[in-house]
Amino acid sequence: MLKNKHQSEVYIDGCQLKLEDVGLVAKQERKVKLDEKAYKSLNQSRKLIETLLSSGEVIYGINTGFGKFKDVKIKPEDTRKLQRNLLLSHAAGVGEPLEPSVVRAAMLLRANSLAYGLSGVRSEVIELLLECLNHGIHPIVPEQGSLGASGDLAPLAHLSLVLIGEGLVEWNGQVISGQAALAKAGLKPIILEAKEGIALLNGTQIMGALGSLLTLEAEHLAKVADIAGAMSFEAQRGISDAFLEKVQLARPHPGQITCAHNLRRLIAESTLQSNGDKKQVQDAYSLRCIPQVHGASRQAFAHLRQVMEIEINSATDNPLVFADRIVSGGNFHGQPLALVLDYAAIALSELANISERRIERLVNPALSNGLPAFLVIDGGINSGYMITQYTAAALVSENKCLAHPASVDSIPTSANQEDHVSMGTIAGRKARAILQNTRRVLAIELMCAAQGLHLRIKQNENSQLLPGTGVLAAFQEVSKNIPFLENDREMHLDITKAEQLIESGALLSTVETAIGPLN
Repeated sequence: MLKNKHQSEVYIDGCQLKLEDVGLVAKQERKVKLDEKAYKSLNQSRKLIETLLSSGEVIYGINTGFGKFKDVKIKPEDTRKLQRNLLLSHAAGVGEPLEPSVVRAAMLLRANSLAYGLSGVRSEVIELLLECLNHGIHPIVPEQGSLGASGDLAPLAHLSLVLIGEGLVEWNGQVISGQAALAKAGLKPIILEAKEGIALLNGTQIMGALGSLLTLEAEHLAKVADIAGAMSFEAQRGISDAFLEKVQLARPHPGQITCAHNLRRLIAESTLQSNGDKKQVQDAYSLRCIPQVHGASRQAFAHLRQVMEIEINSATDNPLVFADRIVSGGNFHGQPLALVLDYAAIALSELANISERRIERLVNPALSNGLPAFLVIDGGINSGYMITQYTAAALVSENKCLAHPASVDSIPTSANQEDHVSMGTIAGRKARAILQNTRRVLAIELMCAAQGLHLRIKQNENSQLLPGTGVLAAFQEVSKNIPFLENDREMHLDITKAEQLIESGALLSTVETAIGPLN
């Protein structure tokens, strides 16, 4: 948590971290410190580990092997070697590296989980992990290899190798050895003691990092979807009665009510709405049902936030070290995250699905309520926005493949000792891919809707028809970066600019400056 609003550091104690803090550390490289009150519980759990070790009691993961090797007793003189070997042997990930923001989030979450005080690690382990984070030492973590059950074993092993001076890291834009990075930062590797290797690997922090960042980005994208939908609605001169509060209260789903409230504010003061006085008496579903569809996705994101806020402040190690005993449990199992990440992926896909349908209505002269074909005046010699709809269609089709739930799969491992797994990390990776695709579909809608508004205003120059205050602010921000299309140009450049408007937060900021914060 942020200790107070005047301090730049995030302080962790295992139980009060906020999702917004994860975003600050991951994206803005906010510094992190271990809160003083965490040391008492850390020292207590470590003392119990050392007491039990000296007694000769056999305890899983401390003086035994792991997984199927649970019954193999380890000699006291091999305790350190056991923990080191665990990191080396489990670093078996493959594929492209996770992006630095995800790695930073995972480092923070791993440190916070250990700071809870039930993992039995020394404070020095957490402190070194935080020093690496604060010095910008980002381990190279392959994205594939986790089953999401005994924790994110393979990726967390890669994440932890730097602590013992092994592995590869990204530091100041270069890929170098963990040993070299520690030396350049004035840090020294640590020798892991009993329990500390398994404590670093058992946990859900990779899927937790993916889920935490996904939550923040999905919530932001839900607001952008409302803006894009309102712009398309205005460009097609929709009927605003469908957004009336009384309509929403007749079916009071919270997400639906919130979305409709946003839409009413975005289109307030508009003179473009038909309000039923034209030939059409109701709009197509992609316009009329924006509150119902966007609202349902919003509630999925609310569920995602609820699960993630619990998870990032949990002890997910095994075994757990309590005051009176050490207990083998299953808090490392990622099922709670896997299910909600799959749910969020479907909800993101639906934002893209309905957005693409609004794009189609904008470019199709049979559906656009009087706009020129493909949103270009001199059609034929110009194709206008024709192919942007193709791209949107391709992206939503890809999303439909990606939205197949990962959590319904399970493959036994460790000679059937670990016989049910969550595939939660796969769910998280797929959800992030869907989010990126959805952001691009919304970027295309923003472009098309802005072009439609340009044309609508040109068609009615004498009548001074203008969109609502919020939509006008969004229209002006998009138009400032993507000018009116009179003749064909390279559309992918415009799509990139529109995507940057979303990702940077510039679009949302402009709109909220005009009408106040969206919900």
